[in-house]
Parts: sequence; C-alpha cells; structure tokens
Amino acid sequence: MQKILQHRSGDHRVLCGTVALSVTLFTCLIFLTDQAANAADEWTSFQNGGEINFDEQELGFSAEWSVATSGYGQSSPLVWKDQVYITSVSGPNKEQCLVTAFDIATGKELWQYETTNATPQENNNYISKAAPSPVVDERGIICFFEGGNLFSLSHSGEIQWQRNLVEEYGPIDARHGLSASLEQRSESAFVWVERQTDPYVLAINKKTGENLWKVPGLGVTSWASPRVIPVKGGEHLVLSGIGKLAGFDLQSGERLWDFDDISGNSTPTPMPVGEGTFLIGATVGRGESESGRAADSNGLISVQQSDAGVWSAAYVWHSKRATSSFSSPFCSGDYCYFTNRTGVLYCLDKMTGEEQYAKRVGGSLWATPIVLSQKILLPLKDGKLTTVASGPKFKLFETAELFSDEPSEEPAEKAEDGPPGGGNTLYAAVLTGQRVIARSGDRLFSVKIQKGVSQ
Repeated sequence: MQKILQHRSGDHRVLCGTVALSVTLFTCLIFLTDQAANAADEWTSFQNGGEINFDEQELGFSAEWSVATSGYGQSSPLVWKDQVYITSVSGPNKEQCLVTAFDIATGKELWQYETTNATPQENNNYISKAAPSPVVDERGIICFFEGGNLFSLSHSGEIQWQRNLVEEYGPIDARHGLSASLEQRSESAFVWVERQTDPYVLAINKKTGENLWKVPGLGVTSWASPRVIPVKGGEHLVLSGIGKLAGFDLQSGERLWDFDDISGNSTPTPMPVGEGTFLIGATVGRGESESGRAADSNGLISVQQSDAGVWSAAYVWHSKRATSSFSSPFCSGDYCYFTNRTGVLYCLDKMTGEEQYAKRVGGSLWATPIVLSQKILLPLKDGKLTTVASGPKFKLFETAELFSDEPSEEPAEKAEDGPPGGGNTLYAAVLTGQRVIARSGDRLFSVKIQKGVSQ
C-alpha cells in the first residue's frame, strides 16, 4: 500500500503521487498517456456510470487534486462534461442545502447554489446529511434533500424549478432520515419518500418538475435507493426495504409485483444484472426485527411475467455465506460480489451462486465498487482505494490512501444499524474517463487511473 502525498495550500490541497505495489515512499510523477481509456465521460446518477477498459493488468493511481467542500454530504458526486457536482448541508440544524460545481481538471469551485432547508433538523451523527444523490443530464441537475427540497438547476447554477414536498405532502418522519437517491430516465425522474406515515413514490417531469404520478411507498424501513430494472418488454422501478421488494410500472406507477421472502434488506440497492434479474443484498443489524439467516436473503432475483400477464419475483439462488452491509452487491463478468460489514469480499458464480472465495480486503465499504475491465476497484470506508482481480481467483493489487488521519469535525459513527456516518468516511466514488472522483463528508478527491505505472 502507498499513501498519496499531500501538500497543503490554504484549504485546497494539491496532491501528487503514483501507486505501485509495495511502495510507501514515492515522488510526484507526470504521466503522458495518449491512449485514452474507453469509458463514459459522465456519471449521471447513483451507481450509474461508465466502464473503463484497459488491455493490461498493471494499473496504478496518480492523484490530481483534493479540495475541502462547504458543509457536509453523504451523496455521490455526479459528472457531466467537465463539471463535478455534489450536494451538502450546513449549519447546526442543517439550515442550508448546498449544491456545488467543480472543474473536473483542477478541482476549482465554479459555483455554489444555496437554499433554505424545508425541514431543519439537528445536525448530528444519527441523521442523514445530504444523503440522496442527484441526477444530471443535458438539461442540468435535479437535487433532492431529506428535508423535502426538490429542485432543478442549470449547468451554470441557475434555478429552473423548485418544490417543497413538506408543504405539499406533510412532514418527512423517517428513522435516521432519508437516503434514497433519485433515479431517472430520459424524460422522468423518480423520488422515493419512505417515511413512517404515508410513504410515497413520485415520478416527475424532469423539464417542469410536475408530477407524472404519485403512488404509496412500501411502508417499511429503508435506506436503499430505487433502481430501474430491465424486464422482458420494458422496465420496472424496483424498491427495497426491510422485508419487502416491489416493482412499479414506469409509465403509470402501477404496483406490478410484491416479494416478501426476504429480511435484512435495509440498505443495499437492487443491482441490475440482465433482463429480468437483479442482485439484492441484506444483513442483520441491531434494532431490526428480522428472522432467518442473513445469507439466505442475499442472492439473485428474477422477475417474470406469466402467460396470463401476471408479474412475480423469485430467487434464482441464495448465497450460502455471503452477506452485505451498506455497499450494494455487484457483478463483473461471470461473477457476483458481496461485501459484508467486516470487509470480507465474497465472490460467487453468477449462474449458480456457488462461492468461489471469501477474502478480507482491508476494510468495510459504504461506496459501491467500480468495475474495471479486468479488475474491481473497492473504495474502502477508511479512505483507501483498493483493486482486486476480477474473476474466481482472489488477487489483491494496488492500494492508494486518500486520507487516514485528517482532522474532522464529525465524530466516528456510533450506530451500525442505519446509514448515517461521520468521521473520516469515504461515502462514494465514481468513474469518469480515466478519473476516479471520490468524496468524504467534507472533501472531494480526483485520482487518475494509469496503466503501465512503475516505481
């Protein structure tokens, strides 16, 4: 493992370094790479982004920049063209909701939009802090905050439309706050408010912010996000909360199927695998009324329609030992991966669910891993970026350290049964071109993925 060297300059840090195995002391190197990776330039919503393809196994990291951010946030960064967007909250009662845009090449702040939180609430370590991730497209960025603020900004930071969901539909009372990110399609975005009383799901017109439909939510505890899952002949919006899965028609909001043969699925988001199939993760946390073995609720689920037109969901396979924590399970090639709360990575055969290995990777994860062509990048909760080989044989490669002992105003998290966290927590990492953009609660990092890196 190696640590990325940090040079302070005010509140903006210029970082330099490379990553190579067994190297702990190194200098700042500049790499001139003419052969760019084949990857998407945008990361447009929670967990939805591009894939990077390198022809060689040897990769490394070269840090570009790190900047302090206003307020504190747990949402995923988004990328559109040459801008990175994040959401945050600030103030002792989260009085202000912030959206900030940065230049992707330098980390320079381009603009910041600030609005009053519709529902101020004590800013403590047990309640989410700007946890829902926005969505972005060519029109701009749509943001949702757990206080009920829902609005759209242009790429230059100008307000396009705004709504106060508390004024419209009443208070948002949710255990530990809301964490559900927005999901989107070309003309619509989906908002999930799984509160304790009268939970609901909205589909809105992205251009105007107006409702396309509004339907009841699940009526359970959840910190997962809605995901669009491809099915035969179309797509379903799938929601996951403790003891319940449900699929909704994207056009009408009609609830097409329910599935309750599951427990502990409080936080991982359903992860599409192919037509009609998705991975689901679950754990057993303190304070939750759950029965059965947690591993039985981790697995691959299939959604099918009968000849009579009735939709249903069922497990294709259950895991035998693999469980999840805050990070969602994912697939790379012919294999699926689950990471539990102690940092054990399980590799399972995608077709059968047979376990290939279970190995510790150095720490637990809150962020969803990133799939490269021949490797998997694991953004560890404690600020490390670790890569392992994709496939049935475990092999640990490069590790870069974004932070370790940085001072933080947030205390270390005390609860393990819900999503809020504090201290030095790496909440999310996304891929754009050859860059990984990662965030902790109060810092944003840019790291280049390089090939052919040597000491």
